[in-house]
Amino acid sequence: MADCKATSSTISQRTESRTQTRSNMIPWLRIGIFTLFAVCGQTSAVLLTRLYYEKGGKSNWVAAVLQLIGFPILIPYYFTKQPKLMEHEVVVDEQQQQQTNNPPKLQLLVFVYVSLGILAAGNSFLYSVGFEYLPVSTVTIISASQLAFNAFFSYFLNKQKLTPFIINSLFILTVSSVLLVANDKSGKLPGTSAGQYAAGIICTIFGAATYALLFASQQLAFRKVLKKQTFKVVMDVIIYQFLVASIITLIGFFAAGDWRNLKTEMEGFQLGKVSYIMTLFWTAVSYQIFNFGAVALIFEVSALFSNVINALGLPITPIIAIFVFHDKMSGVKGISMVLAIWGFFSYVYQQYLDDSKFNAQNYRNGGSEVCEA
Repeated sequence: MADCKATSSTISQRTESRTQTRSNMIPWLRIGIFTLFAVCGQTSAVLLTRLYYEKGGKSNWVAAVLQLIGFPILIPYYFTKQPKLMEHEVVVDEQQQQQTNNPPKLQLLVFVYVSLGILAAGNSFLYSVGFEYLPVSTVTIISASQLAFNAFFSYFLNKQKLTPFIINSLFILTVSSVLLVANDKSGKLPGTSAGQYAAGIICTIFGAATYALLFASQQLAFRKVLKKQTFKVVMDVIIYQFLVASIITLIGFFAAGDWRNLKTEMEGFQLGKVSYIMTLFWTAVSYQIFNFGAVALIFEVSALFSNVINALGLPITPIIAIFVFHDKMSGVKGISMVLAIWGFFSYVYQQYLDDSKFNAQNYRNGGSEVCEA
């Protein structure tokens, strides 16, 4: 009888262990899927945007609109079951609890959404100019500087510490971009003038800076205005930000008169009319697959982790572009890419140290609360 009880207990323990193992694997599986969405969506969107210009597309406003207009695909996610509380939702005292429970004024919310929308629209347009005049590999390598810009803006807006690893990342990413801009002339596209090449470089650098400023401004808004980072608050910011940015780029599209040339552009597209429509459609969808993955990673892990994954396409996209668009990989561009990857991993390692420190503090605080109880 005792043996039967022991056997039953052992089986029960094994079943519980397997169930716990499966439950522990599910979050990592979700993180892996969302990371795949973000990386594949971003890579596909970048390549399709370049394909649009490569085969006859000429409108920067069309390319900018495509980066934003598909945001309604995120709305169903808004009505899903809310994930667990995130790190920025923790309230440490009664005064902060009272401030958190007081919603910000409508005028202040409108100002936040409009400001973020303007930055998102500007970022989209600047990158569209870069994609028109530069090879995909060049745009991608320069875009890695957004991590350096992010550290710079976060230092002033969010009081992020400049640790040795962050400073190393800033320096390496700056050297990477400067080396590429100053010495690599082999990457010029056929028919691109020196002025257009310079415009592409400048717009891409400003695009990276604008993206970093947008990210740092979002964190500032969560910390100073919204006072929390719950599921609903984050989704509100993202949806309204894309709505404002889409309206701005559509206004630019019609004000510039680009809508008059759509029929001519479609008829002159080298791959045909159907391919033109499908290129625009899948470009918009790819950007939103990327956005969906990036948003989901914010809830599953953290905003910083999501931002790091956004830069993960750095070593992937240029390699694919070599085969798809026959981009030239000169020695200078290769060195720049290696430096950019070095700077990227330096940045990632610092985020790993910060997250480890944060989790350790949470564990100690949780333990002390249990003991007191």
